[in-house]
Amino acid sequence: MDFFSHDGFELAYLDRQPASGQGDPVLMIHGFASSHYVNWVSPGWFKTLNDAGYRAIAFDHRGHGSSSKSYDEADYTPQKMAADAAALLDHLGIERAHVMGYSMGARVSAFLALSDPEKVATLVFGGLGIGMVDGVGDWDPIAAALLAEDPSQTTHPRGRSFRAFADQTRSDRRALAACIAKSRELLSEDDMARIAQPTLIAVGTKDDIGGSPDELAALMPNAKAFHIEGRDHMLAVGDKSFKQRVLEFYAENPL
Repeated sequence: MDFFSHDGFELAYLDRQPASGQGDPVLMIHGFASSHYVNWVSPGWFKTLNDAGYRAIAFDHRGHGSSSKSYDEADYTPQKMAADAAALLDHLGIERAHVMGYSMGARVSAFLALSDPEKVATLVFGGLGIGMVDGVGDWDPIAAALLAEDPSQTTHPRGRSFRAFADQTRSDRRALAACIAKSRELLSEDDMARIAQPTLIAVGTKDDIGGSPDELAALMPNAKAFHIEGRDHMLAVGDKSFKQRVLEFYAENPL
């Protein structure tokens, strides 16, 4: 991996060109408690995009993966994480890219489209539908589960799930707890209406976190919903039908 500096953080990223040479760039933004590897390399997104002729780029959010950590909640607003994504594009000399985010990464992608619309050619929101606007439930128990000395004492189902995920990915749980406190900022219906880029909103039919993709698409001027059949929030990201639909979407909306 390579690293670049922004806003006091050393951020890790991976940048792979297709075998055919120069490809249109796709910037992938991972979800909470995940990493570029867990969301994009392991599920085969880098291979899928490279094989289709695209340049695949992903980074580890501040507080995640191999990037540097902070325990200050104020460092983890979606605006600051979107600024990291914009800074990576600048670092790589990329003026405009397809942008795909999953879960928290979808929220960050939306903030990026609002702050730097000229950098964002298209958007894919994975794992987050109308929850972008009306919230995705009570996440305070997740922070408590992340900070618990004994995970077996955690009774909240979602808290248990994310604690197990954080332990599996060997994450810095204190940094994640700081992140979850500020990264959930909602966007308004007016915000979503201002995002004019072609957008694909893909949520698993068994996802109990992201909310309806159809309801979010209805708020946006140029968005389509896609239902990832039979997948929950954790498994939808690597689904074959999701990958195929994204490739079709990019073919429909070239840079």
